[in-house]
Amino acid sequence: MAEQGNRFLADSLLAPKVGIDDPFAAAVHATRMSMTIVDAQAPDMPLVFVNDAFLNMTGYARNEVLGRNCRFLQGPDTEQDAIRGLARATSAGEPVNLDILNYRKDGVPFWNALQISPVRNAEGQVVYFIGSQVDVTARKAAETALEAAAAEQAKTAQQALADRTALLHEVDHRVKNNLQLITSLLVLQTRRTLDDSTRAALQSMLSRVGAIATVHRRLFQSHDLERFDVATFVRDLMGDATSGREEVEVELDLESVDIAAAQAAPLALAVNELVDNAFKHGLAPGRPGRLALRVRRLNGHFIIEVCDDGPGLPPGGQFEPGFGLTITQLLAQQLRATLTFESGEPGVRATLKLPADG
Repeated sequence: MAEQGNRFLADSLLAPKVGIDDPFAAAVHATRMSMTIVDAQAPDMPLVFVNDAFLNMTGYARNEVLGRNCRFLQGPDTEQDAIRGLARATSAGEPVNLDILNYRKDGVPFWNALQISPVRNAEGQVVYFIGSQVDVTARKAAETALEAAAAEQAKTAQQALADRTALLHEVDHRVKNNLQLITSLLVLQTRRTLDDSTRAALQSMLSRVGAIATVHRRLFQSHDLERFDVATFVRDLMGDATSGREEVEVELDLESVDIAAAQAAPLALAVNELVDNAFKHGLAPGRPGRLALRVRRLNGHFIIEVCDDGPGLPPGGQFEPGFGLTITQLLAQQLRATLTFESGEPGVRATLKLPADG
């Protein structure tokens, strides 16, 4: 039925006279939408009908367009993809719907929302193509303006992010340099100190400052301002801690885990304290030992384990609350983490468990 209607409409439009008994043809002639008919079986598929709306939109007279292929509307900036799409559809006898840049008679370009439908005869052959055209130049201009504004906003946002990244990297770089200066002062003071307990305290402070310096070095090198790679930090920390201690066997089992950059410093200090505790109490100087560090994600938490193979927990199963343990417990509270010490059979397993949503 649809094909019969199309054939009837095409025949009515091509009739030399349109009367009140041809309501379809009268409507197409009078409509404000541009409409055309192409003879699909004539050489080069010429236009055989155009309504007044088409003439008004393109600026041509009827005698200037009838008998010509519609390509006269194309111009220097008409996209080749659109032209090829039209050619493929008409060659295959298929409908097509696309936006194409066309040109009026006076050379002014306009965007044409083109719809073409084939009309077939009783044998199924395409005899006409009926087309409708809508000037969508204003819509295209609005789309282009929106795209340009979005591109400009994206460029501005990228520049702002780049500026912020550079600023934060500069801050981390300066903090790292200042920490190195503090480290140098502590080293000089340690060398001049004769009291063993004071020297040990200074060496502990050196270790803590070194851990924070490692954090800022990593933040300075990172492209992500918001996250901190725990596994990479632990690998760096253990490389520094075991330097010159070949008798210690180190085992690292590190999943890729990252935390918020704001948590980096307290976590680094907490891990550093646990490693120092393992060296002091689980790995006595001068004897071989084994130290294992594990970082993993489990059930919505990050788990960091420091395990030694030393003498194990003291009688009563609790360490004396010294300065280092007090610091670690305070840092655990800051991180909303739990800190536990268990027998590792042999040695001690210290576990820091913190939420993964930080």
